[in-house]
Amino acid sequence: MWFCLSCTICHGQESNNNKKLWAKSILNKKAPKLKVEQWLSDVPNTKGKFVLIDFWATWCGPCRRVIPELNKWYKKYGDKLAIIGISDEAATVVQNSKDIKIDYYSAIDTKGKLKNELEVQGIPHCILLDPDGIVRWEGFPTLENYELTETVLTNIIQKYSKKPVVAL
Repeated sequence: MWFCLSCTICHGQESNNNKKLWAKSILNKKAPKLKVEQWLSDVPNTKGKFVLIDFWATWCGPCRRVIPELNKWYKKYGDKLAIIGISDEAATVVQNSKDIKIDYYSAIDTKGKLKNELEVQGIPHCILLDPDGIVRWEGFPTLENYELTETVLTNIIQKYSKKPVVAL
């Protein structure tokens, strides 16, 4: 579906490489505390996991096109990765969108507290946090030449996973 053109991006995003962002960059910085108004799913256990936060809306075509890929990653990486979709729409709007099927965690924040803190101006906007809460990928997930792909995701998970300590 998506492909990776840059080896730098594939091996973990150390810099944005002049990538266009529609938000404040917090790459390689501690992410703000996750705040939502209401969970539409169970509350995820994020302890020791990577966390992918997707800011989205029901009316947003690009957002809707990303959902099947996020569902796939949720099923494949669920033990290592918590995926959370956050919409600033009312709960009824999200819940009544019958043609949208989200398998991962879902929440609303009608006041857009986290979205505003990150100065998100365009959606979809994703941030991928390592288990320590440091942002390792950020941006528009389908931006040409900067796509968030399964390869990118896998490489970031491998690079920033806690290494088991080997007893001597």
